[in-house]
Amino acid sequence: MKKKFHFEINKRKIGLKYPPYIIAEMSGNHSHNIKKAFKFIDKIKELNIDAIKLQTFTPDTITINSKSKEFLIKDKNSIWYGRNLFDLYKEAHMPWKMQEEVIKYAQKNKVVCFSSPFDETAVDFLEKMNVPAYKVASFEINHIPLLERIGKTKKPVILSTGLAYKNEIRLAINTLKKNGCKNIALLKCTSNYPADPSFSNLETIRDMRKNFHCEVGLSDHTKGIGVAIASIVFGSSIIEKHITLDVNDGAIDSKFSLEPNDFKKLKIEVENCWNSIGKIAYGPTKDDKKNLKFKRSIYFIKNNKKNHILTNEDIKIVRPNNGIEPKYFEKIIGKRLNKNIKKNTPVKIKDFKF
Repeated sequence: MKKKFHFEINKRKIGLKYPPYIIAEMSGNHSHNIKKAFKFIDKIKELNIDAIKLQTFTPDTITINSKSKEFLIKDKNSIWYGRNLFDLYKEAHMPWKMQEEVIKYAQKNKVVCFSSPFDETAVDFLEKMNVPAYKVASFEINHIPLLERIGKTKKPVILSTGLAYKNEIRLAINTLKKNGCKNIALLKCTSNYPADPSFSNLETIRDMRKNFHCEVGLSDHTKGIGVAIASIVFGSSIIEKHITLDVNDGAIDSKFSLEPNDFKKLKIEVENCWNSIGKIAYGPTKDDKKNLKFKRSIYFIKNNKKNHILTNEDIKIVRPNNGIEPKYFEKIIGKRLNKNIKKNTPVKIKDFKF
């Protein structure tokens, strides 16, 4: 695979030529506890994950404080079934004063930290914090005023596309570019929490590269790491997964998040998968060549005198590969030996009179 597009965050180049860029999404798993949030930063540094991502909103900037039915989550398969949107976002959001301290803590510890803003005031806040990039959540892809404000920062933008049709993705990209953003990447995403792997449709990643001419990755809400690893084969150069310190800690998104040990496995296996793609190649690799001797060849299995006419009972196809190739087996039957032969020695063309 060749790198076709340019995308980078903090001088870290991101593309098919480079190891996949891994983002740990803290989301609401901080539980409003700053010490817990700091532990996330410490773990990201320990695991050498590329970045940690936050979400910047308040309940009032994302919804309305209403108890009417249209503000309830009605999907019975959702882990938040029956929850009121305002109450849910109140629990999930990170107070901005706390977020300021978390971002500063990450910067102090040299951990790349950026966020998903959900309205223009969130962008203004994050600009004061000098974040290196922005992530646009798939639910915000139609929020044109937000995209315009983000574009004006001229910083790298990662755009999730879970709920978007092609025309909406194109409009979002054009809006960002029109307002000054030139560094854009897309994430294939299934906006269910957790998501069913059968709906991942990873083949779309290739199509997105072809249609939108930018780096493409995966925002993965499935449980486990299998889908994320598989996405690398389809050209994913960015992986985003939710992280939790404990899946059973009761945090709002923990049930579909990865614990640190699983994030460690994710990083290892994603890089293993990336390293395995390589190029189109037939035949032995450099390391394989030492095993060529174990291929089959033809050996004499009887002692025979000079001028003996060879029969198929005199020879056998065996390992190692010191004799002539098995494809010559029938061709040498009936040929006359030009010297005495010892059994268990490799057959050579020079052993025969032609």
